Amino acid sequence: MDYLKLTDDVLTLDDLLKTVSSPDCGAVSFFVGTTRDNFNSLKVKQLVYQAYESMAYKVMKVVCADIRKRWPDVKHIAIYHRLGEVPVMEASVVIAISSPHRQASLSAVDYAINTLKSSVPVWKKEEYEDGDAAWKENSECPWSTSSTKPSSKCISDETKCSSDASKLCNKTS
Repeated sequence: MDYLKLTDDVLTLDDLLKTVSSPDCGAVSFFVGTTRDNFNSLKVKQLVYQAYESMAYKVMKVVCADIRKRWPDVKHIAIYHRLGEVPVMEASVVIAISSPHRQASLSAVDYAINTLKSSVPVWKKEEYEDGDAAWKENSECPWSTSSTKPSSKCISDETKCSSDASKLCNKTS
């Protein structure tokens, strides 16, 4: 089963663990992305997220379908992304995936976060303690102009450009 959520509510691991756990699975793997308190020597107060929600859900469904093609023994997938204000140390995104054995869920979580960041239409603004703010661009996105692209260790070429999710997002944007 796939569980997808865009929400203004605080994200908690306990809820996701209960959601994706299954008696026939010996592994649940997580990725938790949190708001950090700094960026390039600036003090970050909070992040603010916005999404093109209907498209985000469509692309997230494609990400889940991609995962199921690559790792057929994955049982449950949960991708929850916070919207609105996310203070320092709170979770912005949580991904939880269960499978009978750890390798599938670990690999699938890595794929999920990299594909999510490169293809799902969610935008982030950093708000700083000095009152300034800046919209941030994910360097993983195919349209990124960022000079700091992720290394090939972080995100594979396959994930970056040829996943079905990226194709869907690029066709509709």
